[in-house]
Amino acid sequence: MTTHTDEGTKTDETDKTAKYAPEHSPRLPWAKLAPDVYKAMIKLDAAARRGVDPVLLELVRIRASQLNHCAFCLDMHTKDALAAGESVERIVQLSAWEESKHFYTEQELAALALTEAVTVLTDGFVPDAVYEQAAEHFEEAELAQLIAAITVINAWNRFGVTCRLVPGHYRAGQYK
Repeated sequence: MTTHTDEGTKTDETDKTAKYAPEHSPRLPWAKLAPDVYKAMIKLDAAARRGVDPVLLELVRIRASQLNHCAFCLDMHTKDALAAGESVERIVQLSAWEESKHFYTEQELAALALTEAVTVLTDGFVPDAVYEQAAEHFEEAELAQLIAAITVINAWNRFGVTCRLVPGHYRAGQYK
């Protein structure tokens, strides 16, 4: 168990008291200031995840959040993944999934590749090979839901990063 104080002191079982950087404050409480948008995002999120395997969904959410550097979403989705029974090892390997493919199923690999392509859009599009690989592993309706789930976590990430939402306080399942 790790606890944080406002002064930046962290206490855990291995190091009784260590001095860490102070916790930042969020820039803007966007959800309170734009409640209709927040409520719409909640509904969109619920609709997008319908029919998507919960473990796969958390892997996708974690990977997109890593790519987008969204600490708040990383905190949330790693905790939710662990609570859903996902292993620490698979979560840790996500940042290097292409070098540790043996930790994931072919379907998960296709979803992770699609997540990266949709999230980064480096060349301005999702490559045909990535899309075709995903299409081989998902029925059309499942693929549509997966694309929606990837798009939604990217939107959440943009709110989190832009508003500097603070990680470390989320409890697994808190927003479900």
